[in-house]
Amino acid sequence: MPTQGIKMKNWLAKIHIAKKALALDDDTYRAMLQSVAGVSSSKDLDAAGAQKVLDHCKRCGWKPTPPRNKGRKPDAPKASAAIMRKLEALLTDASRPWSYADAMAKRMFKIERVQWCDDAQASKIMQALIYDAKRTNRDR
Repeated sequence: MPTQGIKMKNWLAKIHIAKKALALDDDTYRAMLQSVAGVSSSKDLDAAGAQKVLDHCKRCGWKPTPPRNKGRKPDAPKASAAIMRKLEALLTDASRPWSYADAMAKRMFKIERVQWCDDAQASKIMQALIYDAKRTNRDR
């Protein structure tokens, strides 16, 4: 049941984010917990109680922010498909988002996105990622 513990941690974090966003002081927050879930502290909540509290916070006007994307694969690259696949493999191997390659393109060539790089520029970014993989013992 480790996933239940992780889920509970996420719920508690969201509850505390909602508390801050709704500007609830401690007494008001504890009164809300008592009236909605029947507990005086969030550590005493079970899964159903945590969900009730989150639903109550949403009804009170809290809007949860969607999770941040790690970026998506570029649409129409100028560079060849093979180089883009290799870049994708290197980024995945290093657990890095596409925005990392975009930042490299901007720093190295003053180009906003890696998809706008030509073959020579994309190859240099690929070589830099290979060098980084060797440096951090992620041989490819």
